[in-house]
Amino acid sequence: MIYTVTLNPSIDYVFKVERFEEGCLNHIFDEEALPGGKGLNVSRIMKELGTTSTNLGFLGGFTGSFIEDKLEEYQIAHDFVRIAHSTRINLKMKSATETELNGMGPTITSQERQQFMENINKIEAGDVVILSGSIPHSLSENFYEDIVSIVEAKGASFVVDTSGEKLWKLLAKKPLLVKPNRDELALLFNRKINSLTEIIECGQALLTKGAQHVIVSLGGEGSVYIGQTGIYKARPIKGQLVNSVGAGDSMVAGFIDTLIKTQNPLDAYRVAVACGTSTAFTQDLANLSQINEVLPSVSIKQVKE
Repeated sequence: MIYTVTLNPSIDYVFKVERFEEGCLNHIFDEEALPGGKGLNVSRIMKELGTTSTNLGFLGGFTGSFIEDKLEEYQIAHDFVRIAHSTRINLKMKSATETELNGMGPTITSQERQQFMENINKIEAGDVVILSGSIPHSLSENFYEDIVSIVEAKGASFVVDTSGEKLWKLLAKKPLLVKPNRDELALLFNRKINSLTEIIECGQALLTKGAQHVIVSLGGEGSVYIGQTGIYKARPIKGQLVNSVGAGDSMVAGFIDTLIKTQNPLDAYRVAVACGTSTAFTQDLANLSQINEVLPSVSIKQVKE
């Protein structure tokens, strides 16, 4: 079983403004409300790839009900803890540039936290738990570590898609995959990263620290995979960038889904690139048809053994 953990989900209110002017009345000409959260995105892409996963986390208020209804519509399993406070709303404005305003998130009580940990305790040996995104302000910054302690004791594997100190602390627990972008990698190592050689050096350091697989996303320059079988770079695929939100989550979904099915990290990387790219080319997350359309265009080259 695959579990995705989204501790701080949201409604993503995505809207378009032709020419945004700060301090003035602006008119929206297109809008859409979507269930937001990195773990939710991973589950949605896995559903497109034919894999069942279960969402865990916290939901509350009418915003939480909206997300539950959408997951039912998508036929995605979930076992969220219902909480007293409302799930947050994130604003995603698309104009000449993309601007995001993310809500703080709800306060989680000790009882709600305990309910969540009881759900985590249902995990069994061989399961995969994907930890993605931010931690609500009312929970400890070490909350991911608490989850991983249980995952480890159960004989399950975990993926962590977060950054900074939270990621650094979990490397020794041997995550199945970590996926920093270039900026997050620079912050993690407290250094400037200007070249592919420097990206590879830092990625290899993550392997040494315990990560089993590393993908570094480079935006318009493609991405790099660093693993025990070698180092590979995917060239960027030409197309119109429509939506950068969820592209990284789509990569995580494609990689883990394919790795579990094939045990081939290079095949997994190829599908990850197709998933991430196809999401970047669409308003919402990619569907299977869009992923399959991009997949033949994926070009991967080994840069180092």
